[in-house]
Amino acid sequence: MTDRLIGSERVLVEGELRPAVVRTEGDRIAQVWWGTSDPDAVLQPADDLFGAPPPRPTAVWKLHDRVVLPGGVDTHVHVNEPGRTHWEGFTSAARAAAYGGVTTIVDMPLNSIPPTTSVEALRVKQAAARAAAAPLPGDADWESGRLPVDVAFWGGAVPGNADDLEPLWDAGVLGFKCFLADSGVPEFPPLDADELIVVMDRLVRFDGLLAVHAEDPAVLARAPHPPSRAYADFLLSRPDEAETTAVRTLLDAVRETGARTHVLHVSSAKVLDLLAEAKAEGLPVTAETCHHYLVLAAEDVPDGDAAYKCCPPIRDRGNQDALWDGLREGILDCVVSDHSPSSVAEKVLGGPVGETDLQAAWGGISGLQTGFVALADAARWRGVPLPEVSRWTAQNTAALVGLDRGERPKGVIAEGAAADLIVYEPDTVTTVDAAQLAHRNPVSAYHGRTVTGAVTETVLGGRIAMWSLGEAVVHGELDGGTWRPANDVEHVRGDGRLIARPGSAAADEARRPA
Repeated sequence: MTDRLIGSERVLVEGELRPAVVRTEGDRIAQVWWGTSDPDAVLQPADDLFGAPPPRPTAVWKLHDRVVLPGGVDTHVHVNEPGRTHWEGFTSAARAAAYGGVTTIVDMPLNSIPPTTSVEALRVKQAAARAAAAPLPGDADWESGRLPVDVAFWGGAVPGNADDLEPLWDAGVLGFKCFLADSGVPEFPPLDADELIVVMDRLVRFDGLLAVHAEDPAVLARAPHPPSRAYADFLLSRPDEAETTAVRTLLDAVRETGARTHVLHVSSAKVLDLLAEAKAEGLPVTAETCHHYLVLAAEDVPDGDAAYKCCPPIRDRGNQDALWDGLREGILDCVVSDHSPSSVAEKVLGGPVGETDLQAAWGGISGLQTGFVALADAARWRGVPLPEVSRWTAQNTAALVGLDRGERPKGVIAEGAAADLIVYEPDTVTTVDAAQLAHRNPVSAYHGRTVTGAVTETVLGGRIAMWSLGEAVVHGELDGGTWRPANDVEHVRGDGRLIARPGSAAADEARRPA
């Protein structure tokens, strides 16, 4: 068991960056000392300031002014395994997450085959994740094949599977996703208005959470959608009205049923007033937006480049400004990646980049590795403090799906919490190169973007998942470390778990993948 002391001038504790030393013991945070960044200070004989010294640790990190944050919890990730593993997969997604400062991902019920709409399908997906987490054949180092992040799962709500919802909940899924419009894959059809009520009524019985892709199919059908490489034409095909109409329908259903409901990937700021009114009314509603809506703007999206295509779409800068305001005002609760990759072929459709028909190409942004650093960079330019960014991407996302409870609460640095940490160097300047990302396919809307700030270490359950400690003072472990390209497996270790909803029967049976 690793007993680690980590000291820094800037540790996020109780919402503020302050000098602190954190002691991890096994997979939990055992102690947090405020007022000093020097691990040696807490190892001295007992005094009035720091009390009795802890046991001599096996590892000491002196990180100076590097920032220590809780590991990110990304509750909106499409891993696509099994069935579409050529789009992504647990191995590549987990490594991308670790490089990006995410220590827990929650896998969406699509675009895997089968989708996670029954317990049997959940078991298939869990088996795929366990296979990805197994040691590599012939490798004596057991760590080399382990997933470097924890993995949890959403269930799916589709027409006809209402009887599967409570068994899935008991099996440990964190909630249920549904679509109100076409999902893009035939095996995951949308719910109509009546089916939505049926699902919500079922979820109320056991206080389940429903996460909704809220675009209205009738509005989308009326919108012009001719074949076109022009991004302006694609925007016209996914108007704001599709989101506002769907959210109105959804909120009426919440009023009727009382079901806990989460609005996924809010793209249109015109939804904000509806959400604010619902929260003021006391409805059990939360909402998220995505890194790419807060960082990228329609004015900068090149025509014919489907790396930027997602549904709902990236909108204009004025809309983006309003989304930032909605976050800071608490109307939007969290920020996620909605990592939804595909193969290069599904993005370019056989032609050169810049000539793709945006109506026909797959819609989805690959942002799991780059989203947090791009968001933190954008926040800095807007004067938004880093603790707020961490709250939106770690504390609030963990709370959304119940991972702020249980034996190892996630999303905060506090005694008893999960020892899931990241080290962030806010002044490192990097340029995103899609070919160097850990994602399976080298497609990124952030390609070529220069960002200030980098994740240099990721700690999962007290163990190193990713490192490049450079000049930090390290004793007893790694001896400094060196930077390696993202596709070098020696740079990533892992001890990830398949985790279930705290309080479920499955959580009691959870164990490390074997």
